[in-house]
Amino acid sequence: MELIRGLHNLPPQGASRGCVATIGNFDGVHLGHQAILEQLKALSQALALPLTVVIFEPQPREYFAGDQAPPRLTRLRDKVALLAAYGADRILCLPFNDALRSLTARQFIERVLIDGLRVRHLVVGDDFRFGCDRAGDFTLLQAVGRERGFAVEHTRTFTLDDERVSSTRVRTLLASGNFFQAARMLGRPYAYKGRVVRDRQLGRTIGVPTANIPLTRRPLALRGVFACAVRLPDSKRDKGEWNPGEWARGVANIGWRPTVGAERPMLEVHLLDRELDLYGQSLTVVPCARLRGEIKFDDFNALVAQIHRDLDNARRYFPRAAETAASGRVACEAIGLDAVTLPQAEFPLASAPLPPETSNAGAHAGPASSDTQDD
Repeated sequence: MELIRGLHNLPPQGASRGCVATIGNFDGVHLGHQAILEQLKALSQALALPLTVVIFEPQPREYFAGDQAPPRLTRLRDKVALLAAYGADRILCLPFNDALRSLTARQFIERVLIDGLRVRHLVVGDDFRFGCDRAGDFTLLQAVGRERGFAVEHTRTFTLDDERVSSTRVRTLLASGNFFQAARMLGRPYAYKGRVVRDRQLGRTIGVPTANIPLTRRPLALRGVFACAVRLPDSKRDKGEWNPGEWARGVANIGWRPTVGAERPMLEVHLLDRELDLYGQSLTVVPCARLRGEIKFDDFNALVAQIHRDLDNARRYFPRAAETAASGRVACEAIGLDAVTLPQAEFPLASAPLPPETSNAGAHAGPASSDTQDD
């Protein structure tokens, strides 16, 4: 797979055979996005042309709305990896800036689709808008395509349980604590990936050491405290082969740590009943159940007392949820996570936050995303 940053890095026209392409944010690379890629893969094979995905960085709504934009489901590097895993041969990442947003719709078609990509077949949503003041639409693309010799086809709506799959819907499910349904729409559990860094090590002073993973400053899709599954680093065998990392139970705090103050958001994860040196290691953290929202406590002692309640709640959640899933009262599907499958019999994904008697009813859950635009 080839990642191309900016139009100027595309190969010259004489070196390009053209492509089949799609354009969008592809935030989350959910089942609907995967269906578009399947649609394109069939065209790519039939025409013997590379499958190209055009994305933007930052995403357009982030450019215009800043901190008021919807929270991202995937970082750029994760999005690129997922698009490649689902069949993209080439990803063109266009910087969304004043120069790009000022292009007219016809200029965008000429410079990006025709001169840049030599597109032969384009698949986009029939509600796709582009160009200065969003003047370009599906009808214009079809008209120019007939003039310039490329086909334009609209994407097929993808539904699950008679509900349209969209990034907006996934954000809503995550904010409501329904990690099971969010995973079904994503085709994998929602997860964080990152490298553990040294922080202030306050957790060690209270007997609750944490592995800390920095998060971006953008609005967060999740904030609060969660029972989670943690995939530990791979280990090397004597003969040079690698053992895949095991999964461990943990408790994660995601957010700004308002009681102690923080300059940036952080994912802090504590492994239940075990302690490992994870500095510099890469972890995958899968939130399984929402325990409570992010709270600013009156003092540090109150925070410590709540942390220990959180640990007890997580310890109770996993065996109870696993017993419920095993009894057949809750469906437990095998949902993949990259090349490694989360063992959901041991780490069930909740379909709602834990009830008040377990999750501390006084906790402030924080606002859910107000985004209403599907993608």
